[in-house]
Amino acid sequence: MGFQQGLSGLNGAAKSLDVIGNNVANASTVGFKQSQAQFADMYANSMNRSGNSPVGIGVTVANVAQQFTQGNISSSNNPLDIAINGDGFFQLSASLTNKSPMYGRNGQFQLDKSGYIVNPSMNGAYLMGWAAGAQGGDPVPLQIDTSSIPATPTTTISTKVNLDSRLSVPTTTPFNAADPTSYNSSTGVDLYDSLGNPYSMQTYYVKAAPTGTPPTTTWTVYAKIDNTTLNNGATPAVPVALGTMTFDSTGTMTQINGAAITPTNNTLTISTAQLATVAKAGGVFAAPINISYSGSTQTGSAFVNLAQVQNGMPPGSLSSFSVDKDGSIIGSYSNQQTKNLGTVVLVNFANPNGLQPLGNNLYQASSAAGSPLVGKPTTGTFGTLQARAKEDSNVDLTAELVNMIVAQRVYQANSQTIKVQDTVLQTLVSLR
Repeated sequence: MGFQQGLSGLNGAAKSLDVIGNNVANASTVGFKQSQAQFADMYANSMNRSGNSPVGIGVTVANVAQQFTQGNISSSNNPLDIAINGDGFFQLSASLTNKSPMYGRNGQFQLDKSGYIVNPSMNGAYLMGWAAGAQGGDPVPLQIDTSSIPATPTTTISTKVNLDSRLSVPTTTPFNAADPTSYNSSTGVDLYDSLGNPYSMQTYYVKAAPTGTPPTTTWTVYAKIDNTTLNNGATPAVPVALGTMTFDSTGTMTQINGAAITPTNNTLTISTAQLATVAKAGGVFAAPINISYSGSTQTGSAFVNLAQVQNGMPPGSLSSFSVDKDGSIIGSYSNQQTKNLGTVVLVNFANPNGLQPLGNNLYQASSAAGSPLVGKPTTGTFGTLQARAKEDSNVDLTAELVNMIVAQRVYQANSQTIKVQDTVLQTLVSLR
C-alpha cells in the first residue's frame, strides 16, 4: 500500500463531491442537465516494460458526463416559455452580428424592444429559427413582425341556400326591399372594400310560377348594400336583379341567368359600376363581386342559409401569438385572422455528451458531438415543443443526497488508507 492510491482516492472523491454539489446547486435551474463523475483505475508500467503491475496505483477521473435525460415539464404564464419534450436543443446566437451557434434547453424566452425573441438567463442570447414563409435553410434570429394585416376587398362570395318550393309567388310587384310581401326569403353577408370599410349586403329571393313539363322554377335574386338597393341609376331608381336561378323538378339548380350552368357560367355578378354607387369615401372595389350559389337546392322544406363565405376582411392588428408543438409561431389578429410569424427549429447531435459547456446553460458543438442536425420539431428524431411551459432541471435531489453520503464515506475511507500507511512508515522508522 502506498500514499499514491489514497491521494488519488481523495482527489476522486473530492471531484465527485464537486459534481454532486454542482448538481444540487442547479436543482432549480430551468433546463439544467445533471453531471456524473466517471472513474477509471490506474496501473503503472513495469520497469522492463513487459507488462503492467498487477497492483493498481489508484483512481483517476476519466470523464464528467452530463446526463441529457428529460426533465419534468411544468406550466408557466409566459406565452414565450417553451419546453422541449424529447430530443433536441434550441439554437441561439450571442448577438445579431455574431451568429456562431450555441445550444441549450432553457426555454425562458422574452421579446426585446425590437421584437426579437431572446433568453435573458442566457445573457440575452437570440433564439434562432426560420423566418415567416421559410421551410428550411440556415436559421436566423427570430423576430416577431408586429405590423398589421392590410384589408382585403371582397371579390367572391360562396352561398349555399335551400329555397322553399312550397312558397307562393309574392303578391306584390315589383320588388321592394322595404316590402316583405314583394319577396319570399332573404339572407345577409358582410362585405369589405379596399380600406376594409364594412358593408352589409342583403340578398332577396323572389319566386316565379313553375313552368313546363316536368316543371322548372325560377327565382330572381336582388341585393341591397347598406341602405341602397342595386338599381338602374335612373330617376326614380328601379331595382335591378343580380340574375336568376332555375331549378328542375328534383330541386337541382340547372341554369344561371337562363343559361345552362358551365365552368364559365356559374355565378351572379355585382359589377364595379354598381359597387361604385355604394362605396364609402376613400374606399373602392377594384373588381366585381362574383356570387356562387353552387350546391343550392329547392326542396319542400323551409328556407335555410346552409353556408356562406366571403373572401374580404378588414385590416387587423396583432393581438397575440403562440408557439405550436411543431415550432410554428402563429399570430392572431384583431380581424380573426391568423398568420405564420416564423418557426422555432431544434438541433440534435449524434453524441450530445460531446457538447462543450459554456455556462449559462449553453453549449457549443465539438468534433466529439458530431455535426449538428437542424430540423422542425415533431419530425424525425426531434422532440415536440410545449408553449407556456418550462423544462425543470433533471437533478434528482434524493439521489444526489445519497450520492453525497457515499462520496463522503469514500473520502473518509481513502483518508484511512493514508493514515494506515503513515502508521506503517512510523513502525519502520522505529526499527533498530
